[in-house]
Amino acid sequence: MISSLPFEIPKRLSLSAQAATSIAKAIEAGTWEEYLPSERRLCELFQISRPTIRTALHLLAKEGRIEIHQGRRNRLLTTTDDVNRRQNRLVGLITHEPVAHMPLSSYQRISEIRSSLAEQGFATEILVCPPHSPRTQRRRLEDFVRQNRVFCCVLLSVSKELQGWFCEHSVPALVLGSCHPDVKLPSLDVDYRSVCRHAAGIFLGKGHRRLALLVPNSGVAGDLASEAGFREAVAQRPPADGAQAHIVRHNGTAQSISMKLDALFNSPQAPTALLVAKPQHVFIVIIYLLKHGLSVPDTVSFMARDYERSFETVMPPIAHYGFGDESFYHRLSRLLLQMVSQGYLSPEPNLIFPKYVAGGTVKEIR
Repeated sequence: MISSLPFEIPKRLSLSAQAATSIAKAIEAGTWEEYLPSERRLCELFQISRPTIRTALHLLAKEGRIEIHQGRRNRLLTTTDDVNRRQNRLVGLITHEPVAHMPLSSYQRISEIRSSLAEQGFATEILVCPPHSPRTQRRRLEDFVRQNRVFCCVLLSVSKELQGWFCEHSVPALVLGSCHPDVKLPSLDVDYRSVCRHAAGIFLGKGHRRLALLVPNSGVAGDLASEAGFREAVAQRPPADGAQAHIVRHNGTAQSISMKLDALFNSPQAPTALLVAKPQHVFIVIIYLLKHGLSVPDTVSFMARDYERSFETVMPPIAHYGFGDESFYHRLSRLLLQMVSQGYLSPEPNLIFPKYVAGGTVKEIR
């Protein structure tokens, strides 16, 4: 009989033991101070049942990490190592434009991120990196991370160069949006490629053959994915079908949008169906169509790629894609918790496909 082995036999961990390990890592990262959240909140964060959470908490109590109190919140038993780990509790929010210039939906998203992190004991600082030269952007980012001892970052619609910087360095980051090709970072975004492929498919199914996508010339990965999906839907049609997909890029100003629409609707192949990428550009386009006698949906069928609350308050309601804020923010909260507790996230995309809301701006034609 062999009394000892020169190696450790692998152990098959139970779900409660894995949960205990995850909670312990979150405690070590300083996710909570003094008390753990309620059992119900822990179940929501870690997506496991209450009996499993209770077993995990008892394991942590045996290890001397927490003190369990019936009917009250469970207290953390801190050590010197825990205190040292909590010195660096700043999360950087990196964006290409000031918060005051953002559309309402983006502003609400940033507010939700800051509130979620504040609940977990983390402070946030916003760094604006305008689309200057890549070298200038990198220098601003390096100075910000070094001077503020940033623990991790959330990236909001930043350039490929800035995304690449986080790939090269050891600062954990979550991209709120899509990653550029060849960039391997964790991300959370709408599945814009599938959305625009679906939108073009709806237009085609209603008999439209001349389609256009109005999109900023931003170089942002989500907008590039939108163009690809829109083209794919048309490319799948047989050549004899005569379907055409026009991509109309603009610089985001009302003047640029109007000039592009002038060229589009004065051409022999003027579209009968139009998909607009950004919520803040939807009413610019609608006003243009009305001024030029192009009624919606009788002359031009119209759809918005994203969601804005006002789309459902006008008559007829504007066809668009959207999802409940709870589903998005729940996924976001889980990813943020994983990142701040573990110090990293798996470099893979987390995509959400929103629901299509038909509205009354898409019409079937012969």
